[in-house]
Amino acid sequence: MSQEPFMIKVPGSSANLGPGFDSVGLAVNRYLTLEVQRANSWLFTSSSSGLEDVPSGEDNLICEVALHVAKELGGVLPPCEVNMISDIPLARGLGSSAAAIVAGVELANQLLGEPLTLEEKVRYASLWEGHPDNVAASVYGGLVIGTHTEEATDVIYGGIPEVDLVLLVPSEELKTKKARGVLPTDLTYKSSVRASSVANVLVAALLQGNWQLAGKMMTEDLFHHPYRLALVPHMEEVIRVVQEETIAYGVALSGAGPTMLSLAPMNRGEELKKQLQRTFPSLEVQVMQPAVAGIEVQWESLHASE
Repeated sequence: MSQEPFMIKVPGSSANLGPGFDSVGLAVNRYLTLEVQRANSWLFTSSSSGLEDVPSGEDNLICEVALHVAKELGGVLPPCEVNMISDIPLARGLGSSAAAIVAGVELANQLLGEPLTLEEKVRYASLWEGHPDNVAASVYGGLVIGTHTEEATDVIYGGIPEVDLVLLVPSEELKTKKARGVLPTDLTYKSSVRASSVANVLVAALLQGNWQLAGKMMTEDLFHHPYRLALVPHMEEVIRVVQEETIAYGVALSGAGPTMLSLAPMNRGEELKKQLQRTFPSLEVQVMQPAVAGIEVQWESLHASE
């Protein structure tokens, strides 16, 4: 096991794209980076916004995941000092917790000599998270479609969508627990068939690059949008404006929200941003791109230039 410091870089993600509930994920170019070096005891530090007050010891989520994976593999991790750097907004539906889980899996993988395949990384992360959409996107990068049970996790990699991503970010946080709390416990058979058919067409359109149709399906979700409207200010108006007045293909909640993700023609994201910022001055509008890579690891002295 090398004593050299190393870095782990994990992209954030947007889940669901509307009807692809708990199944479709898209990696975005916002990142959680860990700077890791061996130490006498576990210590997690950060100066990134939102991370200053996260646990600094073994109760840190990244550490909990890493120690769990190591135990499952029959290994013991040496304690490390880990500096966390992130530009993934917290509690905004951009996969901040999923990125931390994936980073924990990779931390264990590196410290144990890289025993895990990509599929095994997704499996461990999905078991911790409960569904594969965000974590699989963070592992692979790009677009993923997956299904998960306690018995198996199956994920298809869908490539890098040729679109710009424009996100409307409210100032309010929305905890996933609260967003899940408003969902129904069951749907009627007829509603389930309709909702799954919309999701099927979404996935087919994404894989064919039929962005107009994909955008249409994003706004026709029946699994969670109807129930979360009351939790996300401006959502109904954003959907109407995007559909009727902009160049965007479509828009949907990013994960559980409150961020809303719109797909724009490639290289026209800034144009869409200006359109939306004028109409919704109270929302922060950001242009992002799909992350072309998932987990990246770099072994080298982090302070060689100092």
